[in-house]
Amino acid sequence: MGDHALPGTPRVPLTLRKSARARRISLRISQLDGRVTLTYPQGVPEAEALSFARAKEDWIRQHLQDRPDPEQVQIGQSIPVEGVDRRIVEAQGRRVALVGGEIAVPKGSEGRRLARFLKELARDRLTEACDDYAAMLGRDYSSLTIRDTRSRWGSCSSAGGLMFSWRLILAPSEILHYVAAHEVAHLVEMNHSPAFWAQVERIFGDYRDQRRWLRDNGAQLHHYRFDSPPS
Repeated sequence: MGDHALPGTPRVPLTLRKSARARRISLRISQLDGRVTLTYPQGVPEAEALSFARAKEDWIRQHLQDRPDPEQVQIGQSIPVEGVDRRIVEAQGRRVALVGGEIAVPKGSEGRRLARFLKELARDRLTEACDDYAAMLGRDYSSLTIRDTRSRWGSCSSAGGLMFSWRLILAPSEILHYVAAHEVAHLVEMNHSPAFWAQVERIFGDYRDQRRWLRDNGAQLHHYRFDSPPS
């Protein structure tokens, strides 16, 4: 489909998606990364879809302008860990340490050091949760992978491989456990049928509040940047 964008300053890239299920042209702006997706039905010419986007340019730019800037992780600021705000302080030693309301990080490349620590903590918590839920179902999973995914919090492959976003460690503990239960339930039901949700409820309990929390607050977990700030 080529490289499409709204011209001007700044230039706004457009991701075009032709869909057999779409009934009309629509625009979506990702809360996570600001990506603008233009979806249009099979029978609609690409030029007509682009014309629709140009007509909505003011709306698109206003929404992009209203998005909060990513927050660079650094000494002195706070970040949630398991849903509790922790102040980032300079560590006296060479290891990252989580103590009470503080998380101590060695000076230099704080973001990368902290991200590495949080990934390992997420792996520990998710492994423990998945082991418990899988045992309740009498099923085994084949692997557990941690990534920094943008489009989903977790997945389960047909081979029983589980994948999770490590940023779940920033959310309250019950949110991480809900996502773990959700993916483990796919070991029994590889769908989102009523039978699947019954399995989730069987091993986790009432999941509706946690599902709603992720829908309303999940984008905030991607607000934090752990790379080095530009010099």
